[in-house]
Amino acid sequence: MTEYERMVKGLIYDPADKEIVAEQIKFQDKLWEFNKLKPSDYDKKQRYMKEVFAECGDNCYIELPFHANWGGRHVHFGSDIYANSNLTLVDDEHIYVGNKVMFGPNVTVATANHPINAELRSRALQYNKDVYIGENVWIGAGVIIVPGVSIGENTVIGAGSVVTKDIPKNVVAVGNPCRVLREISEKDREVFYKNEPIDWENL
Repeated sequence: MTEYERMVKGLIYDPADKEIVAEQIKFQDKLWEFNKLKPSDYDKKQRYMKEVFAECGDNCYIELPFHANWGGRHVHFGSDIYANSNLTLVDDEHIYVGNKVMFGPNVTVATANHPINAELRSRALQYNKDVYIGENVWIGAGVIIVPGVSIGENTVIGAGSVVTKDIPKNVVAVGNPCRVLREISEKDREVFYKNEPIDWENL
């Protein structure tokens, strides 16, 4: 089994393997060009995501700079996704993002990990596990999501959280490690900040 095949199967592998590096560097070069685009280069941004990402729906926007180990090659975007600046996707394995997800600035989503065993780690070996983010999730500023995690639809992850375990749908979750704070309730249809009411008639 080649190192590339081991990578795809989620096994421990050598990321410095020549076959892997030769494939990866092509996408890193494309990403370097992408990060030089102007904010007004909307069509070029769309073209990059459609051509490089594993999947990309419509009306997705990324504020630059954008960082990704494989340039987004293993990223699956739905539609209507917004990512603020400095989004880092460690996409050595697949990252699945549902429709209408919002990323705050300085968010990291990682699929790559290294063995705890010091002998294996000293050889710079790694393994990768997929990450799943459901529809209509809001990921706050500075959040870190570790390999193998799933986040349910409509959930809010508070700023600065470190998501180390699966988070269910329809909740607000915060902290390090990230824990469910509360369920999203009917009150969230009434107020948007502390006790300030939502003026639905004007929205």
